[in-house]
Amino acid sequence: MKRSTWAILALLALWPQGASAQQTAAPASLNDKQLLGMRLFNQSCRVCHTKPQLSSPLYGPALSRLSLGGQDDVMREVISNGTPRMPGFKHHFEPPQIDAIVAYLKTVPASAP
Repeated sequence: MKRSTWAILALLALWPQGASAQQTAAPASLNDKQLLGMRLFNQSCRVCHTKPQLSSPLYGPALSRLSLGGQDDVMREVISNGTPRMPGFKHHFEPPQIDAIVAYLKTVPASAP
């Protein structure tokens, strides 16, 4: 293959990794509780609250430290009990796990409008 073809293939292989890295805080800077929250978020929340590809739709709002006015208690309430468009997770997660998700969300910077 030509050198330019290899370069394009290499860029395409690396592109999704760079796009997804912008949506999460650097794991090295997170404490154990925030890392747990990131893992739980990735398992149960990411499917609706992040875009897996640039062309994919976003089903729920993008979440950040400013979500729900940045109020921890309101975040816990919504995660626990849900909304008309989102299921509640109080039967799926224990309260310390919900606290961990909130702690993780507090590390996520707000996205540019």
